[in-house]
Amino acid sequence: MAEPLRTWERVRAVVDGALEVVFPRVCLECGGLVGEGLYRHMCGACAEKIVWVGAPHCSTCGHPFFGELAGERDCAHCAGLRPAFREGRAATLMQGPMRRLVHGLKYEGALHLLEDVERLVRRHGYFCEFLAGARLVPVPLHPLKRRERGYNQSELLAECFAKVASGSVEPLLERVIYTPSQTRLDRRERRENLKNAFALAKRVQLIPNARHVLVDDVFTTGATVNACALALRRVGLSTLDVATLGHG
Repeated sequence: MAEPLRTWERVRAVVDGALEVVFPRVCLECGGLVGEGLYRHMCGACAEKIVWVGAPHCSTCGHPFFGELAGERDCAHCAGLRPAFREGRAATLMQGPMRRLVHGLKYEGALHLLEDVERLVRRHGYFCEFLAGARLVPVPLHPLKRRERGYNQSELLAECFAKVASGSVEPLLERVIYTPSQTRLDRRERRENLKNAFALAKRVQLIPNARHVLVDDVFTTGATVNACALALRRVGLSTLDVATLGHG
């Protein structure tokens, strides 16, 4: 099988190269041509605008603390959240090209952007270390929403994270209540909107002592991932963390 596979890869590379001559790749952020670089759908100038999240940052939501750190800090981004998980980590801030990338992936069916997500995560050693070897649990969509969209972006991100960090994807949850969009809701309304919205999926096997990491595209107020964490705690999972591609 090895030789046919290599042959197919060579054929695909030739086809991809020919297509790029006819349909040059353009940057998802500025619309300019993408030359040789780290990303296939983001030019070098826009890639420089990515705000990577590293230490020091909020241990709950992952938002960075800018400037010098002196003692404990309160985080305005997750104020009032009573986390049912241990720690949250975000790879980037939802600014510049990352906002456009997540929007395209979530709402426009731009699944080709996942190859840039993989490249981005591979570059982020701090984030990869957090994911390493974990059982990744994607935040589920309600079946109606999934049918409408055609896929669950959080599940695709979990698969991408698992590939990079040698983890596994465990779809342990299902969304049992169809909830309105949270875009225009405040923190309290988001929590109420998601009450009892998630439950353990049918016919799943739990490993209570394993480390599980909930995966979502964006951490906004934390209401969604916290509702998922509460559902997992109810069935006996205690070592729970959260990882998101973006924050904001």
